[in-house]
Amino acid sequence: MLFLVPTPIGNLEDITFRALRILKEADLILAEDTRTTGMLLKHFEIKRPLASFHIHNEHQKLKSFIQQLKEKQTIALVSDAGTPAISDPGFLLVREALKEGIEVQCLPGPTAFVPALVCSGFSTDRFLFEGFLPQKKGRQTRLKAVLATDCTVVLYESPHRVLRLMEELITLGIGERRVSVSREISKMFEETVRGTAEEVKAHFTLKAPKGEFVVCVEGVD
Repeated sequence: MLFLVPTPIGNLEDITFRALRILKEADLILAEDTRTTGMLLKHFEIKRPLASFHIHNEHQKLKSFIQQLKEKQTIALVSDAGTPAISDPGFLLVREALKEGIEVQCLPGPTAFVPALVCSGFSTDRFLFEGFLPQKKGRQTRLKAVLATDCTVVLYESPHRVLRLMEELITLGIGERRVSVSREISKMFEETVRGTAEEVKAHFTLKAPKGEFVVCVEGVD
């Protein structure tokens, strides 16, 4: 069986009892970064075989791990933080496992966009999760398309591009639309800044953006 096991995005207390049990029982744990996952396993005193599985090697290693699953081994897939396959590796392994008739289970658990969306104060009845926008080619086209929706838009962004994103919103003529920017969710320096794109830009111009960011943009009225 293949288990997708969410891991904490910050506070280690967010891991579930079930996630710990699966990690302790797995024949093999696949990790996006074995160093990061190794520290998590050490904290919870879990000693299981660990192998790397990330965006740069998933195509090469896919067959080997599928064969191990077909041989009745239990594999747990984790990312550095949050739920695997949500803006992280995992999709290819899940798709191939299902093709081979292998049972796949995803445990419920942490993912950054849910608390950011709920804390935004924007409508949660309908929302568009876009994840990371393209860094260069097609970025403006994609941004225009997603912002034309009448529901809340949720984006992931790096600290290096948060100010750029606010500037892009202003350039597109929606600098007055309300945004909610959350960073370092569940960590010591967690912060949510709410206001217009102009106001958020002003905030992070004075205070250099650091950490992992989730940006929520209110939908068109």
